[in-house]
Amino acid sequence: MSIVSTLFGNSDPFIAQLANLCPVLSVPIDWKETPEVHVFLADLPGLTKDDVKVEVDDNRVLQINGEWKVPEDDKTEKWLRVERRRGKFSRRFRLPENAKADEVKASMVNGVLTVTVAKQEVKKKAEKKVIEIEEIIKS
Repeated sequence: MSIVSTLFGNSDPFIAQLANLCPVLSVPIDWKETPEVHVFLADLPGLTKDDVKVEVDDNRVLQINGEWKVPEDDKTEKWLRVERRRGKFSRRFRLPENAKADEVKASMVNGVLTVTVAKQEVKKKAEKKVIEIEEIIKS
């Protein structure tokens, strides 16, 4: 169930159209962490792997982009209600320090995109070391 239908129900076409304009509402993505990996799950009904692009940049940001193509209309057809997703979407997630940004895998089955990011052990930051200051006496 989407955030929109949870908050407003399924009866308002204006709210449904608003969800299409907001990439956060139109593409809900779940993120879970296991002991070995981070897993992102996105429901992308009607899309294929060729319609979606998954990238990780140098700043450790995972970006998922795609587009639901608007079908060409026959001039004799008239849409009475449009509630299904349309257009482009883009979602971005800053990966945590324990994610291996260079070990990302993606797969798509039945309109569900699964992005898996391997984890690494994070070294604890070194404790502060106090440096003793020498006193130099000039004669």
